[in-house]
Amino acid sequence: MSEVVVSTRIRLARNLSDFSFPVRMTAKEKLELCNKVSEVAKGILDFDRIDMQNLTKTQAVSLVEQHLISPEFISEPNGKTLLLSKDKTVSIMLNEEDHIRLQIIKSGLCLKEAYEIADEIDTKLSEKLNFAFSEKLGYLTQCPTNLGTGMRASVMLHLPALQKGRAVSRIASNLSKLGLTIRGIYGESSEPLGAMYQLSNQVSLGISERSAIDNLNNIASQLATQEIKARDRILSDIEIVDTVCRSLGILKTARLINHNEAMSLLSNVRLGVAQKILESLSLENIDKLICEIQPANILERYKDEELTVQQRDIRRADYLREKLN
Repeated sequence: MSEVVVSTRIRLARNLSDFSFPVRMTAKEKLELCNKVSEVAKGILDFDRIDMQNLTKTQAVSLVEQHLISPEFISEPNGKTLLLSKDKTVSIMLNEEDHIRLQIIKSGLCLKEAYEIADEIDTKLSEKLNFAFSEKLGYLTQCPTNLGTGMRASVMLHLPALQKGRAVSRIASNLSKLGLTIRGIYGESSEPLGAMYQLSNQVSLGISERSAIDNLNNIASQLATQEIKARDRILSDIEIVDTVCRSLGILKTARLINHNEAMSLLSNVRLGVAQKILESLSLENIDKLICEIQPANILERYKDEELTVQQRDIRRADYLREKLN
């Protein structure tokens, strides 16, 4: 399943009953909340505390590109704190849209395992923090769409064959009827670069966490099966196979490559690796590369050089050649 399902994410939204929602909090209250939650989390996690106002813009965007925080979290960094586990599988955003956004990221399709980790941390936090909860509405959140469980579960899917067959828009329309949505690589309003899509639940009120996870797991498995069948069809075409192989050749030799082209070529290579056309590479390494060649990650990797846009594209090509040869 990992040839289609790249990663799993569980996110829980929680608020403390003794604070206003973040949009109405003062700077002093935001700092107080960050300190309070950080102190409680010390007994649960081995984490690094990152106060967002201390990061450069490039460092912050790099965290977004790694899917460790949301794009919204860096729009106004003051009064926001990230608690990040040493292995980067657990991140807690403080004062995003809600007081607490607990997020678990795991490789492959493992929704139940990721949820169990999130549930355990959530339970331990709730023992020391007074979460805002209503018997009628469930967990109270700033945005009404998160009321209830406060959970968003999602999986990252690589769907090059379905995208090529123009089936994704039809699938998206059908998914909305099931309380699910499919979006680009960075969520709402983002582009599906490299044929990467996020499939997630939309409904959190009137449904249990387990039911939402089971529903998402079933649909993700069905999509993966459809993608694999579509791959068998398109890879019977020698021109498609040639494109896959040529993509690796370009990545191994290019001296200048922009982000969009790199994503497209890596998508082709990932398809080739998954279907055993390219056997010298691993899916794990390709998935790592897809993250590492993002714009801010390249700038951060070569931060001592103050790169122009073209120099960044040169460095991206250098890095890809180094890793793929």
